[in-house]
Amino acid sequence: MKPITKAVFPVAGFGTRFLPATKASPKEMLPIVDKPLIQYAAEEAIAAGATELIFITGKNKRSIEDHFDVASELEAQLEANGKQKLLNILHDILPAHVSCIFIRQPKALGLGHAVLCAKPVVGNAPFCVILADDLIDADVSVTKQMVDVYAARGGSVLGVEDVDPSATASYGIVDAESIATGLLKVNSIVEKPQPKDAPSNLGVVGRYIFTPQIFDCLEKVKPGKGGEIQLTDGIADLMKLEAVYAYRFAGKRFDCGSKLGFMQANVELALKHPELKADFAQYLKNLSL
Repeated sequence: MKPITKAVFPVAGFGTRFLPATKASPKEMLPIVDKPLIQYAAEEAIAAGATELIFITGKNKRSIEDHFDVASELEAQLEANGKQKLLNILHDILPAHVSCIFIRQPKALGLGHAVLCAKPVVGNAPFCVILADDLIDADVSVTKQMVDVYAARGGSVLGVEDVDPSATASYGIVDAESIATGLLKVNSIVEKPQPKDAPSNLGVVGRYIFTPQIFDCLEKVKPGKGGEIQLTDGIADLMKLEAVYAYRFAGKRFDCGSKLGFMQANVELALKHPELKADFAQYLKNLSL
């Protein structure tokens, strides 16, 4: 099997739940403590062995490209002022062996269409897809965990977790049977079912490993409401061609597409931040008195 070196980041959404903050700035650039969401996603992919970061972008997303670009004037100023620590932080945003590719999604036609936009760059190779909205704090990169599953089993892999049964209408839900600790074989997948219609409460979150066959499936998917191509429909067709696995990852997910999840991520990661954790913990303690 080919190693997974390509990571796809669909970042063309409008981020309407965070208006007005996202009127002119991408939701993926909202900071969790001192790094934007998209950098956490990129770091996770790089830790899993990705060397090509493929961003599927849209209007008003230029700041994502700027974030991963070289800031020559800023670097020169930091160097002149002897601020080596800050200079190192800038250099660490994108390691020298990693490249970025930006592809414009011409219309917002769904997650499946966004993934399909990556086909000219991904070609006939396996790849991972990471949704930056889902920030997952883990000792081992969740994408790396899933890459290891792919290496051992082959086939595509979906990151899953148990969701509140009342919230199934917000997720793709799988019907799957356990085959090993933390690993299940998917029998079917349903997009956002009502609780009474859900085959389980095992929801797919924003982590995927795909073989290139997913592109053939997505090209054949009939557009649904609003002309959107649903990734779930492509996965359902992919299951007819190969085994698809569901993996219960080790890590804590924060739904940073919601305001509550975004604030929770800021609080919990601040409590782990080496420069902030002690003072911030004391602040929270005093605040609760």
